[in-house]
Amino acid sequence: HDTHFGIGLSLHQGSTAISDIVLRGEEVVRIYDIFFDYSVLLDTDAFFRRVIEGEEFQRPMSTAEFHNLCGKYVLERERKLGLENKSFLAAAYELGVPLYTSSPGDSSIGMNVAAKALQGNRLAFDPSADVSETAAIVLAAKRGAFHGRGDRGKKHGGKSAVFILGGGSPKNFMLQTEPQIQEVLGIDERGHDYFLQVTDARPDTGGLSGATPGEAVSWGKVDPDRLPDAVVCYVDSTVALPVITAYALARHEARELKRLYERRGELMDLLREEYDKSERR
Repeated sequence: HDTHFGIGLSLHQGSTAISDIVLRGEEVVRIYDIFFDYSVLLDTDAFFRRVIEGEEFQRPMSTAEFHNLCGKYVLERERKLGLENKSFLAAAYELGVPLYTSSPGDSSIGMNVAAKALQGNRLAFDPSADVSETAAIVLAAKRGAFHGRGDRGKKHGGKSAVFILGGGSPKNFMLQTEPQIQEVLGIDERGHDYFLQVTDARPDTGGLSGATPGEAVSWGKVDPDRLPDAVVCYVDSTVALPVITAYALARHEARELKRLYERRGELMDLLREEYDKSERR
């Protein structure tokens, strides 16, 4: 849905009191109190189908690479329409931020990729690449690789953090980077150092969205020594994120961009180096 904004389509505030049967008859789609015309979906579908017909998409790739390639075209459309800072996808492309999706098939984009595959399109998402690349980013952070390119071989000295809005599959996908490093690859690690989650989900239902950082410690996802510093904020994400963002911008000067997308190969090399030394191979 982020792409709607980047390609100049409109979403509107509505009311949950309106009949969904009436909305369906009027070809209006509802996301709680956000309304948009059904044509917005069709136009966005058409945009992605045209994009993925390109030669650079005719192969398997990680979702980070897919989003980077798509972000280039969304940014191009923004500029043609005279828009600015409308799309998260376009901004991530411009700033070299890798974007991963834990379940790409569970989306309108995935549905359109499947439709094009019926016509012979060779684009395919590579979940193994996503798992390895995200684990590589975390391992590099813990090894101090982001302190400077010359520090890549350091054994210790860095920290990793998770900032979670909501929960569900993306929450586990981000947290499972540590079990992938420790449990599966057999690399010495202790878990993420910092845990900050904004959620409205209760822990007592047993769902992942409400799972506490303490529970994550039992999986090796969070460093037990850092558990006292973990924070869970039970509040609507649309309330919390602007406040947290304003605080961060007011308290800290802008930092040099890490441009992790361009460093994926380097980070994967570090992951392979440590896995090659593991007894779990």
